[in-house]
Amino acid sequence: MKKLDHQGAHILVFPFPAQGHMLPLLDLTHHLATHGLTITILVTPKNLPLLDPLLASSPSIKPLVLKFPPHPNLPPGVENVKDIGNRGNVPIVNSLAKLQEPIIEWFKAHDNPPVAILSDFFLGWTHNLASKLGIHRLVFFSSGAFLTGVLDYICHNITLVRSQDVTTFHDMPGSPSLSFEHLPSLARLYKDSDPEWNLFLDGQVASSSSWGWVVNTFDHLESKYMEYLSKIMGHGRVFGVGPVSLLNGSDPITRGKSDSGSGLDVLKWLDGKPNGSVLYVCFGSQKFLGSEQMKALGTGLEKSGVPYVWVVKQEQGDPVRSGSGRGMVINGWAPQVSILSHEAVGGFLSHCGWNSVLEAIVAGVMILAWPMEADQYVNAKLLVEDHGVAVRVCEGNDTVPDSGVLARKVAESMSEDRVEKIKAKELKDKALEAVKEGGSSSKELDRLVKELSNFEPQKKVVAS
Repeated sequence: MKKLDHQGAHILVFPFPAQGHMLPLLDLTHHLATHGLTITILVTPKNLPLLDPLLASSPSIKPLVLKFPPHPNLPPGVENVKDIGNRGNVPIVNSLAKLQEPIIEWFKAHDNPPVAILSDFFLGWTHNLASKLGIHRLVFFSSGAFLTGVLDYICHNITLVRSQDVTTFHDMPGSPSLSFEHLPSLARLYKDSDPEWNLFLDGQVASSSSWGWVVNTFDHLESKYMEYLSKIMGHGRVFGVGPVSLLNGSDPITRGKSDSGSGLDVLKWLDGKPNGSVLYVCFGSQKFLGSEQMKALGTGLEKSGVPYVWVVKQEQGDPVRSGSGRGMVINGWAPQVSILSHEAVGGFLSHCGWNSVLEAIVAGVMILAWPMEADQYVNAKLLVEDHGVAVRVCEGNDTVPDSGVLARKVAESMSEDRVEKIKAKELKDKALEAVKEGGSSSKELDRLVKELSNFEPQKKVVAS
């Protein structure tokens, strides 16, 4: 994509500290900086190392490091969801909301304060912050457009949704339905008497009053849902800019790596396997499988006869000790993008988190879906029913699969003539086209840069 000539507009970028949220926003931030915008990116001290590659590559990006406010439900030192799991989302949002005053003080003292805040969709409280500062807020959705529409409806109709066994989204294309168990975690976990949950929900509702929405998706994947979002927000205020992982130009082998971890030998191991024969198994940075789940999955993988690479948390050790040599277990970090891109890999057993979904799409790899929580059931529905690039093999956060059934599903899914494999390769081509110059996401990125560059500096800071 050609660089635009706009210069100087200062944007405050505020990511939510979870891997699946931060990495895509950092990718987008890199792109904005290389296209003439001045960026301040707000983090707390323990998340600062995640910015190292970005700060090294872009002199127009500066960090704003503010001390993480303590919270009674967070262990001391926890500043990122990866260190506590999904139960940390609401406490972390509430902790970060206490940064409003320090941000206002920083803003008032700045000789060239930001003209807009681009913040993660979990940080809805920044809408009121932007109002106080007299600037625009744009919401970054690290998830897809289908999920964004589902969430928006739920947040505006939370009481109704929680009273129903099945919710049908009548205004959305195709009127999709989701059972209560398959709704995003917000709907199931929300407590209306809890002020911390109310801050979170109020922030989600406020997002629909923001200046615009930036979504990590692309036209061919979710065009009908993007059109739906445009009706909510008003035309011209929604930007489909994904997959943003294709924007930053960094080495995919080290993307997202925050420790010394092992895993690079896996690429040599894959070199010895036939094309499309290996199943990659990984459930993201936040999910810990129980011991019975680990045992059933390990037995199922061995029984399937399919060679596999399985990434497990370091604390969970090596769950497979059969000595068959068919599988490779990686404890800790693994170079997921490089593994998925390897010719030997023909399938990805995944929880269907959005980052993993997009990485599979970019690699042209079929997904074997095991959705568990959060946005994952929505994403699995999109992949299986709308695009036919995935097959369901299990579902549920605590489900212990029957190892024999799982083995059969894995073996069937990995057969060479699956139509899902063909469709996955076709969807890869569409994703790559989207970010090339003249592609749908490329045009949307140009439009976003132009809009941000045209924002006027604030005239007056409203008293807090």
